[in-house]
Amino acid sequence: MARRESTKQNLFVVSNRLPLSVKKADEGSYQTSLSGGGLVTSLSGLTKTTQFSWFGWPGLDVAEEKDRESLRKSLDEHNAIPIFLDNELAHDHYNNFSNSILWPSLHYQSGVSFEEGPWESYKRVNEIFADTIAEKAIPGTLIWVHDYHLMLLPRLLRDRLKDKNCAIGFSLHTPFPAGDWWRSLPVQKDLLDGMLASDVIGFHTEEYKQNMIHSAEALGAKTDTPGQIEYRGRKVVVEKFIVGIDPQKFADSQANDDVQKRIKELQERYKGMKIIIGVDRLDHIKGLTQKLKAYDTFLDQHPELSNKVVLIQVAVPSREDVKEYQDLETEISTIAGRINGKHSTADGCPLIYMHRSVNFSELTALYSVADACLLTSTRDGMNLVSFEYVACQAQRHGVLVLSEFAGAASFMKEGCLTFHPANMAEMVDALHKAVTMGDEDREKNYETLRKFIETNTSAKWGETFISTLYGRLTSS
Repeated sequence: MARRESTKQNLFVVSNRLPLSVKKADEGSYQTSLSGGGLVTSLSGLTKTTQFSWFGWPGLDVAEEKDRESLRKSLDEHNAIPIFLDNELAHDHYNNFSNSILWPSLHYQSGVSFEEGPWESYKRVNEIFADTIAEKAIPGTLIWVHDYHLMLLPRLLRDRLKDKNCAIGFSLHTPFPAGDWWRSLPVQKDLLDGMLASDVIGFHTEEYKQNMIHSAEALGAKTDTPGQIEYRGRKVVVEKFIVGIDPQKFADSQANDDVQKRIKELQERYKGMKIIIGVDRLDHIKGLTQKLKAYDTFLDQHPELSNKVVLIQVAVPSREDVKEYQDLETEISTIAGRINGKHSTADGCPLIYMHRSVNFSELTALYSVADACLLTSTRDGMNLVSFEYVACQAQRHGVLVLSEFAGAASFMKEGCLTFHPANMAEMVDALHKAVTMGDEDREKNYETLRKFIETNTSAKWGETFISTLYGRLTSS
């Protein structure tokens, strides 16, 4: 997880899952490899400068103590510490509460049905995390907890660390909804109380931060001081920390000979065409059905672009064991097939739909050749694909077309085209403007976005949060 030792104190990073793929090998040994994901991307810059231990579930049930010890040794070389859960408990916590109840509530999705059983599992998993982390913590440890799966953890840690002077930080990587919506969740007071046991709470945008502050007021917290909440006799720093990526990682990938070869192949394959790229996890919040329906309308309204534009849509599989996600994939595949059946000619088809992951080299090449990037989130904590696309556009100056409900739109609207994801006409107009925009405007927009992503990197985000958390430790 790390490259060199930090000048800061002992740091624990805590997430629901470890950022590693773990597979059982022969004779009770385990193989581990770094996996992807938004949090891994966000912390990629920090790993270059800061030493830390990462706590999380390894993704599989390890019942025997001898097997657990073997896995601990395998993960130790990555500075990773496993928190063991049986499959039933992990499933109930992750699928039945975190992703079926809490996730949709945070993203303003209606029709959520609360169940007591999954809530009990959610509480139990947070307690198991707290027990493991508290045992490992020493006085002066900085503990940085991540995301909605572990909202109760700061309070549980606070109770267990009374005799140790540790600082607890919490970062939420989703939206935090407005008060009326948040209060519709029956256990919202418990979750908010859990978060408010932190020393520092970080959000991606000012809107999410303010929503949380208003909800804290309903619990009786004092919010008179900007950027601070006083609750249960403690002062909590509540701030916006702009998450980012490591742009240099993409520049290095672009310079690779194999990637350059692939870029040339794609440019030759789509010579004379405008390429639109979409890269999304297959999830309801990404607005994929709206995107494809708007693209169909775009093709209807602009027959002059027939065989001159192509949308390459990567839909990364997600929660494939959940029926709602299976139904979503079926719906998207059906729409994609209908678009190609309607608009294809003997010279080609206007949509390339890939329901799979692509490796980093291929992703870099796709970003590099695209004239526009279309992201249609109905709600999104940030959406780092927007950053990644800009990082690969030094030569082409492609146009970012971004939903106003992506967190990134709060910061990038001056350099991109924004639209309401439920307004098809707006989306179609923005897409047409993107593929017909002149070079001067493209370059101007690109420079605005470039400065933003190079200023707000993942390393800066991590170091700023840790510095703030360390300040709370030394001031206590």
